[in-house]
Amino acid sequence: MPHTFANSVTFAATITTDCGIEGTGYTYTGGIGGVAIAKMIEIDLVPRLVGKEIDDLTKFNLYMNNAIHYVARGGIASFAISALDIALWDAKLKAENKAVADVFGTRQDEVMTYHGGIDLMLSNKELLDSIEAKLQQGHNAVKIKVGRENMDEDIERVRLVRELIGKGAWFAVDANMVMSVAEAIKFTNAIEKYDIAWFEEPSNPDKYADYAEIARNTSIPIAMGENLHTQYEHEMAFDIGNVKEIIPDCSNVCGITGFFGVAQMADVRGLKVNSHGMQELHVNTVGAVTNAGMVEFHSFPIYEYVKEALVVKNGKLSPSQAAGIGVTFDWELINKAKLN
Repeated sequence: MPHTFANSVTFAATITTDCGIEGTGYTYTGGIGGVAIAKMIEIDLVPRLVGKEIDDLTKFNLYMNNAIHYVARGGIASFAISALDIALWDAKLKAENKAVADVFGTRQDEVMTYHGGIDLMLSNKELLDSIEAKLQQGHNAVKIKVGRENMDEDIERVRLVRELIGKGAWFAVDANMVMSVAEAIKFTNAIEKYDIAWFEEPSNPDKYADYAEIARNTSIPIAMGENLHTQYEHEMAFDIGNVKEIIPDCSNVCGITGFFGVAQMADVRGLKVNSHGMQELHVNTVGAVTNAGMVEFHSFPIYEYVKEALVVKNGKLSPSQAAGIGVTFDWELINKAKLN
């Protein structure tokens, strides 16, 4: 069922194998859609899964996609499939006594992380104070929101942040889809001198050709992924949009299976795979692949409701050694949060 806490609707799904092993998966939304996701799982997906052998999870994921493809490709369907796919991975890996970071035999001891703030509304002083606090907590890489009505304000904020964190520190910007192509090109031209790691979601993510146009007119790598909900959409982002920094999210790309599929697409193109949100899980999926990029340490505090501590040290995180997905919810804490 959906749980409203951590300023979002988070849906957790638990499956039980015939050997009694439980696997828990989850997804989250920005505050809407939880009931629809729950109903799709309950009515359209679970009845098709009961009694089936958990063997090839890629085939299992494709089976779920094909079962509801006609009415629900992407969108709500991908969130629902994600929760179940993550639960299936959790159960299968627990049965094998294996951590998700070890599935390919290429575990990374540490992965790089950056703090992604929700900070567009902050004053310049508040923004800098917020970033300073994150630096004190172990972060050395940051991403800020841009897309104010007055572009000059965005440009000034970029300058101030670069001045604060210093030359050479990893620094990215995210427009959350609000700019036109012309505005995005103008903005990138103005901030290239500040050594920007990537410019995320400058405009409508459905218009891949627009992304390619922006990419052709800047030296800053263009990034996207959180609003792409199938592997096929990520493939178009690569091949049509000329996206160089891909940022899938296990919560909406059909789970861990979808995430690893995108990671492989990136790898064959000589690119790294990054992640959006869900840092308590993505530290382990990014930590499983050889083309590991950046794990976003998002402002959505789901990680505060799990039992495994997530510690940032010198801008890095360490993948979990625990069998399964490495995420165990603290239900007592969650229930207290729901009551409050």
